[in-house]
Amino acid sequence: MKNSIGVSRRTILKTGAALGGGVLASGMTLSQAIWAAEGKVLMARCAGSPQKLDPHFYVSSIEVDVMNCIYSKLTRFKPGSEWGWELEAAETVEQIDPTHIRFRLKKGIKFTGGHGELTAKDVKFSFERAIKLNAPTKPEWGPLDHVEIENDHAGVIVFKTPYVPVWMISLPYAVGHILSEDAVMSASKDGGDFGIKPPAFSGPYILADWKPNQFLLLERNPDWSGPKPGFDEIRIVPIGDDKTAERAYQASDVDFTRISVDSLAKFKSAPPADTKVEEHPSLYYSWIGMNLDHPKLKDINVRKAIQWAINVPQILDAAYAGQAAVSTGTIPPGIVGHRDKALVPPEGDLVKAKEFLEKAGVRDLTLTIDCENASTYSTIAQIVQSQLSQIGIAVVVNVQDSGSFWTLGMESDGDRWKDMQLIVNRYSSLPDPHYSTSSFVQEQVGVWNWERFRSERFDELSTKALAIADPQERAELYQEMQDLMEDSGAYRFLTHGASPIMYRNTKVLASTRPDGAPLFIDFQPV
Repeated sequence: MKNSIGVSRRTILKTGAALGGGVLASGMTLSQAIWAAEGKVLMARCAGSPQKLDPHFYVSSIEVDVMNCIYSKLTRFKPGSEWGWELEAAETVEQIDPTHIRFRLKKGIKFTGGHGELTAKDVKFSFERAIKLNAPTKPEWGPLDHVEIENDHAGVIVFKTPYVPVWMISLPYAVGHILSEDAVMSASKDGGDFGIKPPAFSGPYILADWKPNQFLLLERNPDWSGPKPGFDEIRIVPIGDDKTAERAYQASDVDFTRISVDSLAKFKSAPPADTKVEEHPSLYYSWIGMNLDHPKLKDINVRKAIQWAINVPQILDAAYAGQAAVSTGTIPPGIVGHRDKALVPPEGDLVKAKEFLEKAGVRDLTLTIDCENASTYSTIAQIVQSQLSQIGIAVVVNVQDSGSFWTLGMESDGDRWKDMQLIVNRYSSLPDPHYSTSSFVQEQVGVWNWERFRSERFDELSTKALAIADPQERAELYQEMQDLMEDSGAYRFLTHGASPIMYRNTKVLASTRPDGAPLFIDFQPV
């Protein structure tokens, strides 16, 4: 739903500093640099500067990577190459019937700041908070009704109807993080969004310092009673552009980073010294979106013309050096609901595109296309600009920094959505098809549904699929949902990309999810 996937803000590099000077460029003190050399400080790159550390108001997956370090959840994703979950704050978790899940907490997990032990009361507060606040992440809890408290350390999660995605979305990811009710209510009267300033911590690390667009510093939590994490400190450096991050890595400014897909072949054949390069399949999905409510895009024939004019392989050759595969929708290969092919062929068809434009009776059309200020996305926008010019549509490319881009379609952030026309978008996902489709229900219009796509049938299928356990039956529903999205003309699906990473294996033993996302609390010094 969210981007990382990136969110990328204007980094320290983009504001005048040049990585490559090691200590000075990373903002480390001399003592911190020495610690890093000894393996006590992890220097890791993320794709942008975190904007929120509130589980129900998070914006991107990089924020979840941080929240995994500072809060606790009942369960968590297992590290490794296979998707699965394991217990974290829970001693036991069991599905007792289709709508009830019983949990028992481990004892002795403490919140910082004198806010006491993590109890079932905090679980109830945290999970029900999304409903109470009507938070943007409310869909991730599906038909959650309430949490029943049995005693201080046990309770039952109650759903109105069966909710299959709870095991791979709700519990192990963002909204599964447990907050201190006492701390949150003390920080705000209504228990609302606390932004980037958590009122209490319960994980292995605490947030020690944060300088927007420069770094985020995590230090060991002195109140943590669980397994000791591998590093004394984790310094996370926001670098929005993969190419810039690669240069930062080669200059020893970071020891872990995602790399660009088009650099993968080069680094595999000739990796930097003491470096391990890993390939991971991506759950992200990228597409060109169209604002259905903009006057210039209300005619479906205009949207169809744009769909058929866009040649996806040409875009991928330019933006990903041909190293990324064409996607067929929002759901990637290997996940329930993946489509074998899209309705519009990858190469499109300029003749058909011109026919649709002629049917619309449109002449001298000029559109805008918004994208993030990373090279991949600006390249995509420029190729689309060129392709649409072939059918007589002029396109103005608007390149924006992350902070501006990721509020563009949000009604809560003003009226800019009314001027948005075309957009190069990319959302992160999770290993359940609901996550790849839930952003596009009508309830999400003006939140994450920036195309303002509305379909009663889509919403009906989305609800129905939540309760179906049979993979094949479930897959058919999600395939139809993607057909409906594409048939609206508001989407031209591009790619899932890939998630290659590299890290300095003389300093770091990295631990990731199957898609390469870092699990920092499991990183160990070498």
